[in-house]
Amino acid sequence: MSVAAFRVGVSRRTKDTMDYYAINALRENHAGWSLLRAQNAPLAISFFMAAFTGPNQRNLGRQQLIDSLDDVLFGLRDAHGEDKFPRQAAEYLDDWAAPERAWLRKYYIQGQDEPRYDLTAAAEDVVRWVESLRGRDFVATQSRLTSIFAVLERLVQQSETDPEVRLNELQKQRESIDAEMQRIRDGNIRVMTAPEALDHFQQLQALAKDLLSDFREVEQNFRKLDRQVREQIATWDGTQGELLESIFANQQDISSSLQGRTFQGFWDYLMSPELRRKLQELLQRATQIEALAQTDNLHAITSLHQDWLPAVEQTQGTVRQLSQQMRRLLDDKVFLENKRIMQLIRSVESGALATREQPPPGEFIEISGPHVDITLPFERPLYEPSRRVMVEDQIETADDADVDAGALFSQFHVDKERLKANIDAVLAEGAEQATLAEVTKKHPVEQGLAEIVAYYQLATESDWATINPEAEQHIAWHLEDGTLREATLEQIIFGRPA
Repeated sequence: MSVAAFRVGVSRRTKDTMDYYAINALRENHAGWSLLRAQNAPLAISFFMAAFTGPNQRNLGRQQLIDSLDDVLFGLRDAHGEDKFPRQAAEYLDDWAAPERAWLRKYYIQGQDEPRYDLTAAAEDVVRWVESLRGRDFVATQSRLTSIFAVLERLVQQSETDPEVRLNELQKQRESIDAEMQRIRDGNIRVMTAPEALDHFQQLQALAKDLLSDFREVEQNFRKLDRQVREQIATWDGTQGELLESIFANQQDISSSLQGRTFQGFWDYLMSPELRRKLQELLQRATQIEALAQTDNLHAITSLHQDWLPAVEQTQGTVRQLSQQMRRLLDDKVFLENKRIMQLIRSVESGALATREQPPPGEFIEISGPHVDITLPFERPLYEPSRRVMVEDQIETADDADVDAGALFSQFHVDKERLKANIDAVLAEGAEQATLAEVTKKHPVEQGLAEIVAYYQLATESDWATINPEAEQHIAWHLEDGTLREATLEQIIFGRPA
């Protein structure tokens, strides 16, 4: 089979299948894989364990990390020589937080100048995997099996829609509880053995660590959603209403996504005072189990929920920051639009000031004075019946020979576009305005009085023409037979459009 055919076959697999190409892409691009391949991977992973995952710490300051890394480097150089790790602690931090590494996330908190650092989700996956390589003396199996059964039963029961089936399941649980209560009354109390208690305790620790590890990935997914929204806003070229609709839709997508809904459910569960009190009570009682008395770090589980709170609060803060950043980007857009509007207003005001010093000729604007039309009742005319007009319907027949039909075919049309072109040609010679007499002098009248009337109509329809009733002008033209004709009318002045 050819390589092309193999690739086609691979593309038809489910997206959850890891084939050669997917694994090779991870090897080339995944930050966790690059951490395993790095030359100073033992130094980086051991430091990440000591600074972050071991004490369950987040949001460490730069100087604090530099001091801790200096202590680690001092011990390694003392044991292996000064040339083992020649770079400074700050240089290692900058290298691990560089975009091409992405093992540490470097960021700033509002109101603080010192950068903060936290593990990325990829780096924490590597740390957890390396920790699992050293093996365990005791592997929890029974507790995991019981957890699988408990989760499976809850999944099936809570998804059942038939009321009879739900009631039967609850009845079985009641009978089982009654039987267990009767055995206790009879003195037959079954206590979890030491291996079983240790099994469940290890599973509890593993689940708690996995949950803390998941918070970094959840936060990274929220930041990825936020980055997509901000990129869309930064490159937006539509209207303001469409931008608002897009922002609210993306905000709803973040809140209603699977990641958002599950995290919000965990946050509500953890913030419930009743559930927190119950969790604290259960953790306290777990430390009093005799079978776990010799377990290391037994009392550390009493602060289990206190380790969750900073991680959850930081993730919740990231979600709040999404809304703040989108609001800030929207405010920037509004500011730029308002700035543009103010620039247009300033240009209009500047033009108005310049016009005040040199106003255009003629009337600038006309405003009708306020008036009220008053009609008295007695001014209205009374009804008058219409008069009948007697028309003689006798028609006399005319002789066709005495009627001249040439008048029917001697009609002509005055082209107003030609007249406008005549006016523009005269104004194009440099004059700011020209009278109708000057226009007809340059372009003589060809169609008689009808052409003069057309000029007059153009003047009444144009915003750049003025009719002066106090002055007169004389227009003359010649007919086809050489007869001179003259017309006296009001002075018409054509102005050059602005």
